[in-house]
Amino acid sequence: MNIKQLFTDDRAVSPVIGVILMVAITVILAAVIGTFVLGLGDSVQQSSPSASFDFEFDTSNDNVTVTHEGGDSIPSAQLNVTKGNGDNWTNRPEFTGEVNAGSSATGTSDSAWAGETVRVIWTSNDGSSSQTIASRDAPN
Repeated sequence: MNIKQLFTDDRAVSPVIGVILMVAITVILAAVIGTFVLGLGDSVQQSSPSASFDFEFDTSNDNVTVTHEGGDSIPSAQLNVTKGNGDNWTNRPEFTGEVNAGSSATGTSDSAWAGETVRVIWTSNDGSSSQTIASRDAPN
């Protein structure tokens, strides 16, 4: 047996590299498939939309007009407008159809605004998550 030839012989390098690459690809595929099978991929897709809203208060009539100023379009079924702690509305602002830039809704409060906070709340399709995407304190 020639020792020098043992160190210079590189015939087995290619199969070893091939096996290492196949193992790496298998591990990556298993991780990706496992993520979606366990449902971790679904939570990534449930992010809230990015949109800006403007609030216009008419304190003489206890009205508020909420207007979508820009950003993502949002189905109206996923939006809810709330106010303060009591959430007392004579007529709650309700959006219809697809809410996009320029869409607005007007509502009337049961009582004076007195600094209450009005919020636009987005809820995911399946109802598993919700987030306030805009809010404004009413003038006193």
